[in-house]
Amino acid sequence: MTPTIAKVFFICCVAGWWLIRLPHERKVRKNAIKTDQRDRTELLLLGISLTGLGIIPIAYVFTGFPAFAERAFVPALAWLGIVPGLFSLWLFWRTHKDLGRNWSVSLEVRDKHELITGGVYRYVRHPMYSAFFLWAIAQFLLLPNWVAGLSGIVGFGTLYLFRVGREEKLMLDAFGEEYRAYMERTARVLPWVH
Repeated sequence: MTPTIAKVFFICCVAGWWLIRLPHERKVRKNAIKTDQRDRTELLLLGISLTGLGIIPIAYVFTGFPAFAERAFVPALAWLGIVPGLFSLWLFWRTHKDLGRNWSVSLEVRDKHELITGGVYRYVRHPMYSAFFLWAIAQFLLLPNWVAGLSGIVGFGTLYLFRVGREEKLMLDAFGEEYRAYMERTARVLPWVH
């Protein structure tokens, strides 16, 4: 494993994430939005996450910036980074498949929105967040730069900390006791951590 191969793998995974999401973005546009909580806070959090998981690491891969934050490349860490990278892609695909037309990039409930509790949602309430955390870990292991490597954990971690409570309140408002019962039998992000 070389730094170049690790960066190529990273960019291929970024392309994979985009290819997975694109058809779902097109599908959900056809569904009317019933409840929309996309406010300034939500847009700021999405921007922070995008910066950490996308803009900073992609800038690093193509420009080497910020060079001052370089760390030694450890091939074993890069090889290890392939595992969460591939699993995050699979989980990201699976969450979109399980959600179907119920998916949204933001805090929204659509007309005819259904509570999905099967597939990967049988084990955790937020498997897409699990996929993003796995991606952030892969990013750190693949990119030998303290800023670019850690920006995903910081960027997505910020979104998660300030958004997950709002999202769960939205789901409670939409689905009431059905969602509360679902919360009681599932973990948020890790199947074994309630």
